[in-house]
Amino acid sequence: MINAAKLKGKKLKDEKYLFLGAGSAAIGLADLLCSALVQQGMSLKEAQSRVYMFDINGLLETTRKDLLDFQKPYAHQHAPTRDFVAAIESIKPTTIIGVSTIGGAFNQKVVESMSRINERPVILALSNPTEKAECTPEQAYTWSKGKAIYAAGVQFPPVHYNGQTFLPGQANNFYIFPAIGMAIFATQAKRVTDEMFIEAGQAVADQVPPELLKQGLLYPLQSNILETEIQTAARVAKQVFDSGLARVDRPSDMVGFIRRHVYKPEYKVETAPVSKAA
Repeated sequence: MINAAKLKGKKLKDEKYLFLGAGSAAIGLADLLCSALVQQGMSLKEAQSRVYMFDINGLLETTRKDLLDFQKPYAHQHAPTRDFVAAIESIKPTTIIGVSTIGGAFNQKVVESMSRINERPVILALSNPTEKAECTPEQAYTWSKGKAIYAAGVQFPPVHYNGQTFLPGQANNFYIFPAIGMAIFATQAKRVTDEMFIEAGQAVADQVPPELLKQGLLYPLQSNILETEIQTAARVAKQVFDSGLARVDRPSDMVGFIRRHVYKPEYKVETAPVSKAA
């Protein structure tokens, strides 16, 4: 989301989000997103007002009686609807986020609707495995006529469309969780905060080279994942120290500090001593 906004010359707080799916995955993502929006100067209520959700029973709105407590912050005043395209046309989101596990849910009408409303629609089809992705990158780029900014929950190959090559990224927690874990381990952090995850997300986003970002790649290449993790962990570790949550002395070299904690699979070869014949 950070890099998608960057591609458009905007910030997270400038965007409006519509989730397809309103379970634990959607709520967890939305809550962290709102924490990031608060960091950008919004109140929590203002942040939540930028996030809408749609589930099997339709749009989450204030007249529904079947909502759980954790869903209610994302239920806004709106006419009831069970039509996802109608919800898009009414809400006018800049980003749709699929966590529905319904393959093909972002059909041609959905993508075309997003493309009418937005110059650069952001389409995040995060369900996995592959057959549950809400749409493929080829579909997103083709139906949007090359306008879409896309990422999936699984890895897809590059897509060639109308003389352009697009690089769809994979929104996978292996960019974040190992780095968070390493930073917590190395700093012996007293507790884990949303700010650590937000900093990790920003650190990952910052590692995508501009030339690849222009091709639509929202995540760093996986071919150098260890270095990506080290750099991300160092950024999170700095945040831990800056927050006063570390229980070790602050190092002068944060990246070197993380490198010293990286496990190296090196094995010593031991040979048994040769016994002398009697």
